[in-house]
Amino acid sequence: MTVTKIVVLDGRALNPGDLSWEALSAIGELQVFDRTADDRIVARAHEAEIVLTNKTRLPAQIIRQLKRIRYIGVLATGYDVVDVQAARELKISVTNIPAYATASVAQFTFALLLELCHHLALHAEAARAGEWSRSEDFSFWKTPQVELAGKTIGIIGFGKIGRRVAEVALAFEMRVLAAGSARRAELARIRWCEVDELMRQADVVSLHCPLNPQTRGIINAKSIAMMKPSAFLINTSRGALVVEQDLADALDNGRIAGAAVDVLSSEPPSPDNPLLRARNCIVTPHIAWASKEARTRLLDTAIANLRAFLDGHPVNVVN
Repeated sequence: MTVTKIVVLDGRALNPGDLSWEALSAIGELQVFDRTADDRIVARAHEAEIVLTNKTRLPAQIIRQLKRIRYIGVLATGYDVVDVQAARELKISVTNIPAYATASVAQFTFALLLELCHHLALHAEAARAGEWSRSEDFSFWKTPQVELAGKTIGIIGFGKIGRRVAEVALAFEMRVLAAGSARRAELARIRWCEVDELMRQADVVSLHCPLNPQTRGIINAKSIAMMKPSAFLINTSRGALVVEQDLADALDNGRIAGAAVDVLSSEPPSPDNPLLRARNCIVTPHIAWASKEARTRLLDTAIANLRAFLDGHPVNVVN
């Protein structure tokens, strides 16, 4: 009986050691690499029928050199790391993992927003450094404290994550504006509008749309100029949605009040990325998806996707 050969090109991001590959290894002969440089992909995967990747790119010229490959499983929701057109032409199925991190990303979105509202880390460090002990008053604050109730959040991209963010926002008694390619009517108290109107009216703009030619650079000098000076920008989606120098300039010039981003246009970022030193800008290292619960769902779905493909009934196919 022929053994299915499976290669995971960059398994460490999904599983740094707190999850088990056992269920995947039960399907075939498994090799897991923590990371794979571009010039090592062909050598590592040339005998594989099944290739799983998170962020390791598989362009057409690489895919065409993998003569035995039948299936590419993307260990993420976004699948722009794979040339799906080339895979289609070669009759290679490509699947992704939808909706595994909805709860985690929505939660992290509000963690970022609440940090902008309260600067908890700054105040906790001030107390630890003795500033509270030396204070003449029972209470002090180093930054304005912002209440969300009654504020307007504008959500660009209203898929599963955008919808969950809206639900949480409503629990905070916020008004919700939404803009996206497909309108969803399931939630009451959501008002749909065009992106320009959303940018003008929102106290918080939160990005939850995919990266494509229409959305690349959607946050730029022109769109930022529409925002309220008191507004916050949150990005837990894709870094390239934002023209980073434009956002940094706006923050440094006080054009908007603050921003918090979990994603950058290049990851890991260059040390001179302007957002790393911009005024009132929180940058976290792409961890909104990374709760153990979300990663467990991701791995379970990846295995289910592969089993469905091998059984002849593929699911979550993107090409």
